[in-house]
Amino acid sequence: MRIVVSAQGDTLESPTSPVFGRCPTYVFVDTETMSFEAAPNPAMSQGGGAGIQAAQFVVERGAQVVLTGNLGPNAYDVLAAADIPRYLVPEGTVRQAVEAFKAGRLKPMDRANVVAHAGMRGGRGMGMGRGRGPGMAGLTPPTPPEAPAERGSELEALRETLKGLRQQLAATMERIEKLEKES
Repeated sequence: MRIVVSAQGDTLESPTSPVFGRCPTYVFVDTETMSFEAAPNPAMSQGGGAGIQAAQFVVERGAQVVLTGNLGPNAYDVLAAADIPRYLVPEGTVRQAVEAFKAGRLKPMDRANVVAHAGMRGGRGMGMGRGRGPGMAGLTPPTPPEAPAERGSELEALRETLKGLRQQLAATMERIEKLEKES
């Protein structure tokens, strides 16, 4: 079976990504042989529609199952329409996610687990302004959970997102420093 894992890097030992539409890399894994192919996410830097484009990309690449952290409603709908099962991945490596899937330890997603446009980086509310713009006012707040159990899972999902964003930021800063040194 060919599955895809949203990842922070391009190997089986790379950390999983807590985001789908804007993760840096998709790692496609054959669950029987553990052979894999990594592909950069072509939608990662899109201004809008990243979830839809990312979902279409993994469908076109032959994914039969998606293992990821947060999945927005647009990406969820594309994957559901393609009849591709979606599973919530805890923190760990791509290899650990695949092994957990094979062992039946991952929770299937029966709906999107973040609000629309949760991953957008339009320069608003990201701490890069100087206090003269709308800031967080332009971002859609998370939908309140329906029950205390959902509140706990939403909190955990947000913590995972934050961890992934911190990893992406560190990797981006490291790459910038490297490129600046080469210049």
